[in-house]
Amino acid sequence: MIAADLRAKIRRLFFAEHWKVGTIASELGVHHDTVSHAIEAERFIRPGTQVRPTLLDPYKPFIAETLEHHPRLRATRLQQMLEGRGYAGSVVQLRKYLKQVRPVGKREAFLRLSVMPGEQAQVDWAHFGKLRIGSAQRSLSCFVMVLSWSRAMYARFALDQSLESFLRGHVLGFAALGGVPRAVLYDNLRSVVLERHADHIRFHPRLLELAGHYHFAPKPCAPYRGNEKGRVERAIQYLRHSFFAARRFSSVDDLNAQLADWTSRIAHTRKVPGDPDGRPVSQMLDDERPVLLPLPEHPFAVDLCRPVVSGKTPYIRFDLNDYSIPHDLCRRPLTLVASETEVKLLDGQAEVARHRRSYDRSQRIEDPGHLAALTDLKRRAHDLRGRDLLRTRCPSADAFLGALCSRNQRLSSHTAQLLALVDRYGAVEVDTALRIAVERRAISAASVAHILDQRRRAKAQPPPLAITLPDDPRVRDLRVVPHSLADYDTLCQPAVAPRADGEDQE
Repeated sequence: MIAADLRAKIRRLFFAEHWKVGTIASELGVHHDTVSHAIEAERFIRPGTQVRPTLLDPYKPFIAETLEHHPRLRATRLQQMLEGRGYAGSVVQLRKYLKQVRPVGKREAFLRLSVMPGEQAQVDWAHFGKLRIGSAQRSLSCFVMVLSWSRAMYARFALDQSLESFLRGHVLGFAALGGVPRAVLYDNLRSVVLERHADHIRFHPRLLELAGHYHFAPKPCAPYRGNEKGRVERAIQYLRHSFFAARRFSSVDDLNAQLADWTSRIAHTRKVPGDPDGRPVSQMLDDERPVLLPLPEHPFAVDLCRPVVSGKTPYIRFDLNDYSIPHDLCRRPLTLVASETEVKLLDGQAEVARHRRSYDRSQRIEDPGHLAALTDLKRRAHDLRGRDLLRTRCPSADAFLGALCSRNQRLSSHTAQLLALVDRYGAVEVDTALRIAVERRAISAASVAHILDQRRRAKAQPPPLAITLPDDPRVRDLRVVPHSLADYDTLCQPAVAPRADGEDQE
């Protein structure tokens, strides 16, 4: 440190008299660094540096004009605009220059919002990644509702962010919190706002029905003003870090059960931020409940309801899966009603099908009764088609079936047995056995089977192997018409080449 009078003298000689640094050091008997420190040379003198022209200099007026209208324009886009005007420099140089000249936006200050008890709740969705169920990958979301005064919270996980899940969250949230706030604050969700122009808002009609049922006022935030619902945003962050992080669960129901336990034991025992008395959330919720609006006698209906029509098969496609219906309702308009756990099909007011809801994909959820009725109908049709098939493949079957009718025998069972014999022995053998049975007047499928066994033993042939089919009637009752394989036999015959003398040779 140097004395104040010496520092003042050095600065007077340098700035007023324009002495050089070396001259001042020699005259006053001090070091050069002492003189430089006194005149603060580092503020305006940089030894060894020179201001050199750059490739960017001709374009700086254009950059300033562009940033005036578009202050947040990215450097890469501005680089493309400059290259179109002949700039050959790098984007690194442009970025360094933009850091110096880019306009800095004004820092906005916010007022602390305060509400009265029972006045407001804030609602929002939170995304928690993906969850695999079978072969389907579902989005895991969490519906969050926070009472603004007491900070009491209701949260529930769901596998979508559909309108029905959104409405269901309100109904269950109001019931869990013990009442309804007078206003509910939202972001501009599609489930809330269909269209907005300034302060003119067109709400979703289903949300208006919910608001009319529970007597609250829906209030969306201003666009791009997420700070207006900061309480629910902080609650979502609290959920992410205090509850969901490193959490293990076996299903969404298990996750919701853990969440309800965590909410009562941990979330509602913490102190309310900003409360001078340091009261816990649970105590303030007890104080707030008396001023909440009472719950209606009946909860709002939130199940999905839509018209559906099946195709040729007795199934209704819903949410990536197929649900069975009675076969006589194919191609008829029905009403589908879906909750979180069930799918119901209505024909007018009558319920015609009820299934558990699947969140897998490409699944076929069936009622055994629906299949049994259709199988029985198909079996009766197969009996008629089976006789025609037997007559087509075995000409002697017509006389055999006529003899059965004259004896008042049941045609369906004998026809099924004869078709099974055709599958095992072949149509030619069965036709011969039918002719012999008619000649012997042994009119039954068992007699035909006995004749076939006799002929096979006489030829010293092994017994045919039975074909084992699954129990599924859709496979067991399937009819397949065999085709001639003679064309394939000709492919296995050796080729015959013509001889020189005009005769063929192998």
